[in-house]
Formats: sequence, structure tokens, C-alpha cells
Amino acid sequence: MSEWNPEIFNIEAMPPSAPQQKIGQLPDDVIKQFFIDGYVIVENFFKPEELDPCKEAINDMLDEMALQFLQKGKIKELYKEYGFYERLSKIEDDFPGANIVLHKLGKLPQAFKDVWTNERLLNVIEQLIGPEIAGHPVWNLRTKTPQNEATTVPWHQDSAYLDNDSYRVLQPTAWIPLIDATAKNGCMQVAHRGHKTGKVATHQCCYGGTWYVMLEEDEMAKSLDVNLESDIKTCPIPYGGMLLLNNMIPHRSLPNLSKQIRWSLDLRWQKPSLPFGFHNMKNGVLMRTSKDPNYKIDWNEFEGVDRHDKQREYVKEILEPSSDPDFDITIQGPWMKKWEIVHMNQHTAKLTDETMSSWHGHKA
Repeated sequence: MSEWNPEIFNIEAMPPSAPQQKIGQLPDDVIKQFFIDGYVIVENFFKPEELDPCKEAINDMLDEMALQFLQKGKIKELYKEYGFYERLSKIEDDFPGANIVLHKLGKLPQAFKDVWTNERLLNVIEQLIGPEIAGHPVWNLRTKTPQNEATTVPWHQDSAYLDNDSYRVLQPTAWIPLIDATAKNGCMQVAHRGHKTGKVATHQCCYGGTWYVMLEEDEMAKSLDVNLESDIKTCPIPYGGMLLLNNMIPHRSLPNLSKQIRWSLDLRWQKPSLPFGFHNMKNGVLMRTSKDPNYKIDWNEFEGVDRHDKQREYVKEILEPSSDPDFDITIQGPWMKKWEIVHMNQHTAKLTDETMSSWHGHKA
């Protein structure tokens, strides 16, 4: 049975309002909604000049990846004539799994850093956790190519990927689409107030042919008191907006049924004095402290650790080194030790009954 910590995620955790609002901060009723509902949609927060550089940085990453693929004979051409919302799909036609390679690059361009540490955004995060703010070691660029199972994330709670220390830490996430996110192209759904118990429900691994943990709807209803008929909320977000959610609320992304790629960033924060819950593989990065108003972020240590390399090391007893790591389209990590493995696929293929029995106490 998981521990329960409702007081960490509900309205009693809301910091007191400051006597004077800082630039970008949200009205108190919006902040209250975050704590009461577990999420809140904020529209028209970012200016185009703040998000457009992210798209340019992604185009640069695609240029680099496509050239590497072409040189190794993985794709037929560079597909440079296709735009931001189509090029990766064309690359995937030649090399299925290209989205996974891009996901694993883990590069943090300056444009991403600028959004993550945006002054107005950090001022909002201060309303959620206070003035001491660290970026979490887990952040993601989501490459949701059309009608692709690997980019359709099932129901889950974010802490299900982390160790149990995270169950006692509020870790707000900003989900930031780089296109108008709609139900058709795969926006997010949340389980309204599914965080209220302050509990992580029992998850399983892995969803379909992916590396994702999954939370069954019956379990969500039983353990988290979610009404499956009335609590499931679809969250379309316009370009320039964001979805703020906490690490206990169940959420998923819908399939992308459009013809364009739905790109997005998810960025997380927490108090730097609390455990990051990332299985001691990587620390966060201090972004703001009231102890030093002139504090400058030091990215060196954070960028010096490749989280995907660390994740593979964590399960190295069941993995053989990839013969071609630059084109490896499998992902493994600590969550495979944490939850019962009910679906075998390319990501779990090297697991054995003996290994799974030693991890989970029974054979999956």
C-alpha cells in the first residue's frame, strides 16, 4: 500500500500570498485552482519571441540528426524541404524510431533553458513552492508524430517513474505545446482532482510497445477516488499557453490523429532542499534562491550527466551494450524495477523470468 500525503499536494500546501505580485504572477484564484484541482490551464502566457527560438533549436537538432542518419544510410535524403511540423515524420518513414533517438539526445539548447528559467515563469513557480526553486533532473522534449504508439502516453502519475522519496515532494510541471494543442493532435487529458488522496496508485509496465508505465482506469478509480465518467478532462492549450500540473494527478496524452507533429516541452521544478526522487542518478539544478538575489545558474554539473545513460546503467544487469548506440531505439530505466512488467516488447526484451522475479517478488 502506498503512503498517503494529501497535505503536500492540496490547498493546505499553497504558500501564503505575497503582499505585492511579481511580473507574470497569476491571480490567487488561479493558484488555488492548481492546488484544489491538481492542474490549471494558463492561456496566452508566453510571447512568440520566447517560444519561437525553441522551434528554431529543434530544427537545428533535426538538421544534425538527419545528417547523421543519411551518412549511416538510415534515411534516403535529408527532407529539408519539409517544415517543422512534418520533417520528422518523413524521416520516420525511412527510419521508424527516429522520434526515440531524438527523445534520447537529451540536448538542452539555450532556447529551452531560457523558457525553463523565464523570469515570469519562475515567478509563477514561486507561487506554488516558494522562493527556493530547482529544476528537476527529468525534463522532456515530446515529439508526437501522427498516429504513433511510441508518442501516445498512457494514464500515469509522474511520481510513478521516480523513487518513493518523491511521494513527499510537490514537483510542479509546466507542459508547454509548440503548436496549438487540440484533442485531434494529441493534447493532454487529466483526471480532475485525482491528486487529492496524495497517493501513488499501483502502475504497471510497459504500455503496448513502449517504455511507459501505465495506470489502469479501474485502479485509478479504486485507489485515487477518480470518477471515470465526470473527472476526465480534456485540456486543449493554444500556442503560448501552458498546462500546470502536479506530480500526483493522473494524466495522459491523446493520440495524434492530425497530419502534423505535436511538439511540446515538459519542465519541472521543486524545492532544492528536498529529494529529487530520481534514484540517485542525477541532481536538479538550482534556478533561484532568496539567499542570493544575484544568483547565476550553473548548468555545468547538470549538463555533465546524461540521464539516459544513467537509466541504462540502472538496469545494466539485464542489458547488453547496443552495437550501435547512436541509433538505439530502446529506452530502459528504474521504473522497470519498480512496477510489475505485464507487457514484453523491444524495450523489455532482454528481461528474463529470473530477473523479473528477483525485482518484483514474482514472475511477471
